[in-house]
Amino acid sequence: MDDVGDRFQRETKYFPDKMAGGGLDWSRKPDPYKRYPDSVKVALPAFAPDRPMTLDAVLRQRRSVRRFDGQPLSLGQLSYLLWAATGVERREGGYAYRTAPSAGALYPIETYVVVNDVRKLEPGLYHYAIDRHELEQLRGGDLRGAVAAAALGQEMCLAAPAVLVWTAVVERSKWKYRQRAYRYIYLDAGHIAENLALGAVSLGLGTCQIGALFDDEVNRILGVDGVEETTIYMSVVGRSL
Repeated sequence: MDDVGDRFQRETKYFPDKMAGGGLDWSRKPDPYKRYPDSVKVALPAFAPDRPMTLDAVLRQRRSVRRFDGQPLSLGQLSYLLWAATGVERREGGYAYRTAPSAGALYPIETYVVVNDVRKLEPGLYHYAIDRHELEQLRGGDLRGAVAAAALGQEMCLAAPAVLVWTAVVERSKWKYRQRAYRYIYLDAGHIAENLALGAVSLGLGTCQIGALFDDEVNRILGVDGVEETTIYMSVVGRSL
């Protein structure tokens, strides 16, 4: 019997003579934005790096950072990082184009932030409302211990001023790509994480991406069901020690 990973790779392949036909039901296309209408909203300020860097310089300086110096992030820095990772880059012809590519422009990835130490923000859990470039506060409190435990005990989640968590709203991609959608979801998350890593370097910060996590534990922290929406990836961010 094949292992599930081998089966997934084989059964989600495309073949020239087996491409599914038929059109899409546009009336059933999922909304690309998740909303928490009853949450407290936090406007994110405009922000840009003080000393812009070339892409070459950013690439040469990117490192995985697991130890942080204890300094908080500013709200402006967090604002820029969220925008750089997956924010709206421009609007044209009724469409919002983001900083990271997405298969079919379906944007299945949602971004949450566990705030440990960010100036002008209460510690707690927030959702990034991409279309309005604002944070939605889901709950307050110190979550660093719970997040670190859910990330297989990785202590960098305790020390980092912020932990970003990316989930996938699976139906956004499955509406068009069916089972192939899962491949694209993982690719989309990778594009976003790399944007975050490069954006952080441009601010003199560092990140470390986290794939080792207890899925259901992280889902519980976020309050998502793990089926229609499920955790995919995480990252810490802060100033290197």
